Amino acid sequence: MPSPRLDEKEFKRRYRQQFFDPAFSSLSGEIDRIAAVAWDAYVNSRKAPVTRKAGDEFNDPSYDLSVEWLAARDAIRAAQGRFEDLARAPSILIINGSSRSEHTCPGEMSKSFRLAEQAKDAIAENFRLHSTILDLSRVTSEFGRQIHPCKACFSTAAALCHWPCSCYPNHSLGQVHDWMNDIYPMWVEAAGVMIITPVNWYATSSPVKLMMDRLVCADGGNPDPTLTHGKDAARAKQVELDGWDYPRHLAGRLFSVVVHGDVEGAENVRRSLSDWLRFMRLTPAGPQAELDRYIGYWKPYATSHEELDHDPAVIEEVRNAACSLAEGVVSLRAGRFQIPGSHLTEARSK
Repeated sequence: MPSPRLDEKEFKRRYRQQFFDPAFSSLSGEIDRIAAVAWDAYVNSRKAPVTRKAGDEFNDPSYDLSVEWLAARDAIRAAQGRFEDLARAPSILIINGSSRSEHTCPGEMSKSFRLAEQAKDAIAENFRLHSTILDLSRVTSEFGRQIHPCKACFSTAAALCHWPCSCYPNHSLGQVHDWMNDIYPMWVEAAGVMIITPVNWYATSSPVKLMMDRLVCADGGNPDPTLTHGKDAARAKQVELDGWDYPRHLAGRLFSVVVHGDVEGAENVRRSLSDWLRFMRLTPAGPQAELDRYIGYWKPYATSHEELDHDPAVIEEVRNAACSLAEGVVSLRAGRFQIPGSHLTEARSK
């Protein structure tokens, strides 16, 4: 494939684009000096400029690991501890999959966010459980909030895909502000995950798909980057060929999926999301927890919120889906049923 490498002139031109505002004109000299440092990082591929020795808990204690990756790994470990702590009340993660927000160009909130708030309220009112809304619209409205695309390391070799993802941040390429290191622990801690998303062109929304792709490391990913000496593809292939157990890092959690559309595609999107979650060994919370519906079918977008207001049945179905998820979580915690991969099932079998 053609090389993506830039020459110095083009690199610095692109780098300076982030200072396009004339307010930066008086700092032109300082920006030139910063751009020179950035160019040096680029030509020398300083992806992870701050590292420390891995230590005895890793396969190669002397390997230099990124301190940012280690911090992300520690956050996931702490979240896993909270997930497994039977003395704590279980938590639920509700994901607003719409990129629409009144804080940016569309000028109004999304129906997905409104439905997510209904789900949160239903869980609190009926089960007194804590739930957190992960609002993916922040990628369109908040400074420095990004989900970078997956590089498909897993398709080279499973062991090359690290858990958590080590592809980002990549400081030499300016690929920073990656949100996934905050999102991974949210998934890990949750006993139940609920995704509420619109249909965008017969598919799920852009932020949801970015999150989905970057969660590949949670399904078979390698928790020890020293095994592959970082991104050494040849080493990773040999590790996989020598025998890889494809660890399911999110197994044992319950899920609910709500997809709403206005024209076509709701059923297919709901099915694809449910299939993906099942593949990662999450378990559906029941028939009522998986829902695809149309709001304002083939009616003007300008009145879409009014259509939702006039459709209390859809709102009630979303609340029921949330309650099905919460009831499943409570039942699992109480031992009324078992699911493969659940820490509760494993604890009771010992």
